[in-house]
Amino acid sequence: MSDTVIDARGLKCPLPVLKLEKVLAGTSAGESIAVLANDPVARIDIPLYCQLQGHGLEMHDEKTFIRFVVTKVPDPESAG
Repeated sequence: MSDTVIDARGLKCPLPVLKLEKVLAGTSAGESIAVLANDPVARIDIPLYCQLQGHGLEMHDEKTFIRFVVTKVPDPESAG
């Protein structure tokens, strides 16, 4: 289960990714964030963002949107 939900349905990319990035900045490592998006480009942008940043990702196709569950990894600066 996700700790936070971002409802980005109706928003065009890159807005879902930008909202995710903003929430991740205030989230602790290990916490999960669900992003609900129905822009087809989010299927590319969110996984790419997670891959580049090293965050965990699960994708679930719902009837009218995609649920992305992102798990934050520790920041490199705090990994000591």
